[in-house]
Amino acid sequence: MRSKQYSNQSQTHSTNALLRSLTIILIITDVAALIASWIGEFGPQYTIPIGALLVLAVISLFFLLRGNPFPAQVLLPSSLFVGLTYIIAFPPGYGLHDINLLAYAVVISLAGLTLGQRGAFAFAFLIILAVFGIGIAEMRGIIVSPTSSLTIPISPIAISIVVLAITFIQRALINLLNDSAQRARTSEREVFERNEELQTLSTKLEALVEARTSELDRANQRNEHRARQFEAIGQVSRAINQTQNLQSLLPKITEVINQQFNFYHVGIFLLDTNNEYAVLVASNSEGGKKMLARNHKLKVGQVGIVGNVAGTSVPRIALDTGADAIYFNNPDLPETRSEMALPLFRTGQQLIGVIDVQSIQPNAFGQDDIQILTTLADQVSIAISNARLYEETQKALLESETLYRRDVQSGWMKFTRAQKLSGIRRHETRSNLLLEPMDLPGALEVTRSGNIYKKQADINNKFSQMTVPMKLRGEVVGILNVKTDNNREWTVDEIDIITAIIERAALSIDNARLLDESQRRASLEQTIGEMSIRIGAGTEIEDILRTTVRELGAQISGAQISVEMGSENE
Repeated sequence: MRSKQYSNQSQTHSTNALLRSLTIILIITDVAALIASWIGEFGPQYTIPIGALLVLAVISLFFLLRGNPFPAQVLLPSSLFVGLTYIIAFPPGYGLHDINLLAYAVVISLAGLTLGQRGAFAFAFLIILAVFGIGIAEMRGIIVSPTSSLTIPISPIAISIVVLAITFIQRALINLLNDSAQRARTSEREVFERNEELQTLSTKLEALVEARTSELDRANQRNEHRARQFEAIGQVSRAINQTQNLQSLLPKITEVINQQFNFYHVGIFLLDTNNEYAVLVASNSEGGKKMLARNHKLKVGQVGIVGNVAGTSVPRIALDTGADAIYFNNPDLPETRSEMALPLFRTGQQLIGVIDVQSIQPNAFGQDDIQILTTLADQVSIAISNARLYEETQKALLESETLYRRDVQSGWMKFTRAQKLSGIRRHETRSNLLLEPMDLPGALEVTRSGNIYKKQADINNKFSQMTVPMKLRGEVVGILNVKTDNNREWTVDEIDIITAIIERAALSIDNARLLDESQRRASLEQTIGEMSIRIGAGTEIEDILRTTVRELGAQISGAQISVEMGSENE
């Protein structure tokens, strides 16, 4: 459509330019003819028609300049036709033998250019009428010229045939030119349309490439951001896994997260034992440390984003717009513009707390950040759960070790008392049992510290002695004293041999103790069982009481045993 409009506009512009040129030429010619007529080159009879032609030409140019070409299209061939006919028909014209008849071809051509083929045929018809009129007038003597006698009936016919021939030839030429011009315009239109299509495709392609490039840039930025986040998560995980002490772990988590993600504030809240409050237990920011100092806590499900997440167990983002802006009214953290809270779960999806991160950038968090930082929250949850489990395990282990040591000490004391044995002493080839403890050098120190005590011979003491602790699973249950009558340096191998042997001896003694204790317990259980059978065999209360007293008396020698039924109030 645009190419056709452009072609029509171009054709109209060319036609108007041609009309202006021809009109100006006609005006110049008329002016020259008038001047020639005034100076006597032509007769005065030409002044009127030339003046009329000049007036018509000026009127045509006026309308043409106003954008109306139709008067010029009609007046140009009409004025030329009228002028030529006047010059040919009236003296000193030569009628049908006037040389100016050839100018009729110009009239036909001009009519064809300005009015088209129909205009050319219309003026050809007018010319033929004029030729026949002049011919008849010459043959009847109405028009007299030097060549009137030469005019015969065939003359107008011959001239008319020539006029028609010129008209048809001109039509054929114009059709040929029009076809060529049409083909040229068609080619031009096709080229223009193809150029437009190419331009449109180029524009679309550029827009598509720009959109894809922008999308690719955004995707690359998102991928780089995620890669940095995952790298930071890995570094945070490595850092927090280096300690299992909960008191030092929680502040370290907030510091490492702040260093890796450059958040304004990182806080960790843990639920209290009643799950009523989320208590702030660690923070990296100055405002967070102020809140820690005053034991900051939030009501679960009621206060702030942290309270909301603690109540729903669903991640939450607050931005510095709309209803979320009310969450940022915290004087301790005045620069907060975005906040995200993530739940912390232990194994089994039991909520243990909330991690709260805040940024000074508006709209700093999105759904992608929730997905990425949830991984970080899971790592923090695992670290907290492991630290708690480690502390509980350490506490239980400590209690178990305390009970074990107490049991070992108590068992060995009972065992030595039952055996009425304090130890054994060997000198050269003789061995003697010790019924009472000996005052051995360094005994108290070795018992308390569990370290070896050594003393070299000197002027006051001619013996070299070494006291070694007898340990059973890390607990000192006895001591070994080695004494020589010379100034002896104990070697490492000798100390290792003594230590290894005394440890194995302690283990063997403990096995014997446990066996003896097991046998005593078995004997006791057997005795109790037999007594229970004999007591239970009675059916009368008196028989049962007598059997009970008799059995207890048999087990507790030298004791007086009484059984009283009921109480003083009865």
